[in-house]
Amino acid sequence: MSTNLFGEEPAHEMTPTTSAAAMQHTPLAERMRPRTLEEFVGQEHLVGEDGSLRRIFAGGELSSMILWGPPGTGKTTLARMLAARADLVFRPFSAVLSGIKEVRLAMQEAQRLRRASGKPTLLFVDEIHRFNKAQQDAFLPFVESGDILLVGATTENPSFEVVGPLLSRLTVHVLKPLAEEALVQMLRMALDDEERGCAARKVEVSDNQLAAMARYASGDGRRAYVALEAAMHRCDVGATLSDDILEQVFAGRALLYDKSGEGHYDLISALHKSVRSSDPDAALYWLVRMLRSGEDPLFLARRLVRMASEDIGLADPNALKLAVAARDAFHFLGSPEGELALGELVVYLAVAPKSNAVYKAFKAIDQELASGYAHEVPHHLRNAPTSMMKNLGWAKGQKYAHDEEGALTEMSCLPEALEGKRFYQPTQYGVEARIAARLEEIRAEVARRRAEKDAD
Repeated sequence: MSTNLFGEEPAHEMTPTTSAAAMQHTPLAERMRPRTLEEFVGQEHLVGEDGSLRRIFAGGELSSMILWGPPGTGKTTLARMLAARADLVFRPFSAVLSGIKEVRLAMQEAQRLRRASGKPTLLFVDEIHRFNKAQQDAFLPFVESGDILLVGATTENPSFEVVGPLLSRLTVHVLKPLAEEALVQMLRMALDDEERGCAARKVEVSDNQLAAMARYASGDGRRAYVALEAAMHRCDVGATLSDDILEQVFAGRALLYDKSGEGHYDLISALHKSVRSSDPDAALYWLVRMLRSGEDPLFLARRLVRMASEDIGLADPNALKLAVAARDAFHFLGSPEGELALGELVVYLAVAPKSNAVYKAFKAIDQELASGYAHEVPHHLRNAPTSMMKNLGWAKGQKYAHDEEGALTEMSCLPEALEGKRFYQPTQYGVEARIAARLEEIRAEVARRRAEKDAD
């Protein structure tokens, strides 16, 4: 009887004779799982020409290891292919779904198998960080004896989540989020694959739409496949994928809201716009009108706190403090005495200098994250409390601002792809004018230091 990558009788292996019904009910991400290293996309630092795993695939010695990386980056697939390459039995376990008792029985079976065949069992433990210290210690004697090759997958830092004695016996391979180009390549492979992918549906998908799915997936191959599969399910055979369908896939179900209370929202809109337009009389009028209409005063207090952040911001940092104080005053006094605190706040907010610079910066970053790739934290901004993390380059080049002249460093703190991006653009109103001047000083000094460093 044939065996699959698990080294065992296949349960759901995709073969040319697999029925169409079985294929239909298998998720696209599982159907498109790479079967060979040539089909594997991404992680070039591991599987590229000089990659550490490439050397193992080329015949190097296979040892127990940790595959550390975000979801959907190929950890399980690589473990399966390693087992197939070495012709080993592949025993998968999930630390979420399996207890240590089941794993211990598997290790004992591996011990018997090695005595009979001379080969270890590749024991794959997904989310190994979920096992506690005592449970992880149970792997040690079987790893040391060579009865198992332990491959643990984790999304968490193994320095903190894997016990020291076990970690010292494992090599750690770090997987990175898949690049946008790699995700597009994977999606295109699925669209072109007649056997396992979506080619039979003959749906036209543009390059821009594939790029949008890749950005949506933010480095997660499984998430990219889920988006593509959801889009396919919404299209007829032979159709062209529309942007509207793609937006539905990204947004999920739209939130419903009660449209019958239009007067309620009209009134709060009038209050908000009166404050924003620096009209204290109108702002106070709409506030009192809403109070007398039976509006919840704490709802109004919350909205006023929002206005202090959104429309006044750093032009008058005291506005937010007073908004929170007015909310607390009403909570303490109740009606009608506490209503005066809200009235005082409304007048203050209306006459205060206005700035929505922080609000605009926040929205700009939101848009960047929604339409762009979720970049990794640069290595020099990470902490490196363990030697393993230092060896991987964590914290290299990091500077402590308080040790530098003027408490300033030329160190870049944005992802490399966003270097030089300006999200916060201060106005020239109120306190924010001083903030703008200070920012100019900081940027000029940082630019000077970087120029000196480049000259050296």
